[in-house]
Amino acid sequence: MINIIATLKIAPGKEKQFEAAAADLVAKVNAYEPDCLLYELCRSESDPQTYVFMERYKDKAAVEAHGKTDYFLAAQAPLGACLAGAPDIQSYTVIA
Repeated sequence: MINIIATLKIAPGKEKQFEAAAADLVAKVNAYEPDCLLYELCRSESDPQTYVFMERYKDKAAVEAHGKTDYFLAAQAPLGACLAGAPDIQSYTVIA
């Protein structure tokens, strides 16, 4: 399994716009990607401008398939318009 943690800083005043676009993406991923075992968006309790996508995939092929879906590609512009900087995307392989 592969876990991905994508940390995003959102520009002040763009939170609701970001959450709406992200919620649509989360719903589609969870509905149409059976090899994506977890896909959720969380907001930091200590910094309301920081959000994290928590993702878990069956394997590398599932990660690659996710990145090529029409809805993922379409979400990039509306999500990107809300960012205050580049996202920090980390990938982890489950070992235990």
